Amino acid sequence: MKRICVFCGSSVGVKPVYAEAARDMGRLIASRGIGLVYGGGNVGLMGVIADAALEAGGEVIGVIPHALADREIAHAGLTNLHVVDSMHTRKAMMAELADAFVAMPGGVGTFEEFFEAVTWTQLGLHRKACGLLNVDSFYTPLALFIDQAVTDGFIRPVHRQGIVVDSDPERLLDTLSTIDLPYAPKWIRRDET
Repeated sequence: MKRICVFCGSSVGVKPVYAEAARDMGRLIASRGIGLVYGGGNVGLMGVIADAALEAGGEVIGVIPHALADREIAHAGLTNLHVVDSMHTRKAMMAELADAFVAMPGGVGTFEEFFEAVTWTQLGLHRKACGLLNVDSFYTPLALFIDQAVTDGFIRPVHRQGIVVDSDPERLLDTLSTIDLPYAPKWIRRDET
């Protein structure tokens, strides 16, 4: 794994543990010689993880649309900053630059970006692992919801296995770098429910 894309909030949230986890993740990624690809902002958890990775000597690549460059305050100190025309271009470029994806705590934008990456893996548009860093049980309800979708026949178990959920960032990175993503057709047949 040469680069990992991390989706996270443009705010830091109400619990100090979120920013602490972003700092730890940024340092860990850099210490492993992995480049960080992220949304390019200088605010919230985005700014925290980027600053931590940069301070640890890591490569940090930001991708931000023109429309958000002012609102999310584009980070001026990155290894490379791509200012693009749209959110669609942003997500496509981030996917192209990264070998795996992690979502840290965040809001609707974080969820949307993560699930698009999961969907692209499921559809075979890329074969890249996707993980949730479950800081302070933030993603436990979401993991349960995904498991319910498996139980109810909307997500195949093989596709659920491609969504790694872990509270330990080192173990999460280890799993993402070694997971074998089997190819499986997306569609569920009636006899599989």
